[in-house]
Amino acid sequence: MSGTSGAERHPLGGLLTREPVVVTAGVDVLADALADQAVRVEPVDWRPPPPGTDAALAAVLGAPGRAEANARAVGRMVTARPHLVDVRPAREALGLEPGAFLHAGPPLEWERASGPMRGALIGAMLLEGLAETPLGAERALARGAATFEPCHHHGAVGPMAGVVSPSMWMLVVEDAEHGGRSYCSLNEGLGKVLRYGAYGPEVIERLTWMGEVLGPALRAAVRRHGPLDLLSVIAQALQMGDELHNRNRAATSLLLRELAPDLAAAPEVHRDRAAEALRFAAGNDHFFLNAGMAAAKAAADAARGVPGSSMVVAMARNGTDFGIQVSGTGDRWFTGPANVPHGLYLGDHGPDDANPDIGDSAITETAGMGGFALAAAPAIVRFVGGEVPDAVAATRRMYEITLAEHPALQIPLLSFRGTPVGVDVTRVVRTGILPVIDTGIAGREAGTGQVGAGLVEPPANVFEDALRALAETA
Repeated sequence: MSGTSGAERHPLGGLLTREPVVVTAGVDVLADALADQAVRVEPVDWRPPPPGTDAALAAVLGAPGRAEANARAVGRMVTARPHLVDVRPAREALGLEPGAFLHAGPPLEWERASGPMRGALIGAMLLEGLAETPLGAERALARGAATFEPCHHHGAVGPMAGVVSPSMWMLVVEDAEHGGRSYCSLNEGLGKVLRYGAYGPEVIERLTWMGEVLGPALRAAVRRHGPLDLLSVIAQALQMGDELHNRNRAATSLLLRELAPDLAAAPEVHRDRAAEALRFAAGNDHFFLNAGMAAAKAAADAARGVPGSSMVVAMARNGTDFGIQVSGTGDRWFTGPANVPHGLYLGDHGPDDANPDIGDSAITETAGMGGFALAAAPAIVRFVGGEVPDAVAATRRMYEITLAEHPALQIPLLSFRGTPVGVDVTRVVRTGILPVIDTGIAGREAGTGQVGAGLVEPPANVFEDALRALAETA
């Protein structure tokens, strides 16, 4: 074997002749001691499974057909082909009756609703003419004058508070591969907006304009354009520095490039109103977020209902609880207390002003975008707190708890590796690594609006509870 060095022939592979690298896990004492001696250390984020989960892990991991079930679920998720096909009022698209509202996250009662959730519901009451004043709306809601249930129960998703009322216009997305439909409201922009719990006159005025001008204009453009391939837009946007949760600048530009000619040519849209709609969308870097959320919802819903699958198909927050749903356990929610995000704050706001995590927008992470694709969006890390290596490390950690790499959504900085997709409950529990979510931060008090942006993790118990439920069916 000429040309082979002694180190390569040695059974220890050169361990005694090269500089050692030590991999450590658990407590930091060993790693710190080695580092003090100038030894190169690679710490691994690992911890033993939580007490009381051994039997459930064994049952689920040993269940016949589990690997096949997960392969089927994640396969359906990554082969979904979401297309924007229409824009319609919620009363038509979802059949919402007067006094019926949807909200983000798992089920919630008024008594447990957080400040921003209450603020958004108050705003919806004012928008729909069900109350004349914020105080009157609050009193009406407290006595049960309106009904509200999760967006997810209607195939929909809503950012932050996620409140949807009958007159709000919805993006309608259809999965061309598996046939499902999903919905999301239109994006209002940033600052004092309904989804962050604000309900002042400017909020209601903007929503009224969106119902009278923006919604009909977008409907005309989408219908004239025909089905718009959202996965293609998302894939291109990832190549251009978006991660499709907190950064949608490229995706918004790509969407407007597709729709602007059809909007301008639509005979039913007056020229001035077309210009208003384009000006509003172009001035809102998050305009695509809601379309991306609906696309992610369509992909996640395609993976629902696979018996034996331990893959997560929804992660959602209502400002009080964080909830997940799993493919193999149907529509059952597993919930725990929502955490307060860590990040950067606007103006003189700080952590004391922040509400616990809120919104359905974690559907983007569920489908392999958002925090799971942070390595694709180096520009965003300073906005949510951190540096570029932190973003790369966050994405790399997510490969440890997911079932696949998305074939269409690729990250240039990782040599075009597909984004991690398909959160596996068993891997989360076994490793102790929790999904990373990048998110906006809503003010704790109703009416405040956005106070910052950052990163947040789910409560660990939701994955442990889901694991135990899966074990019961194994």
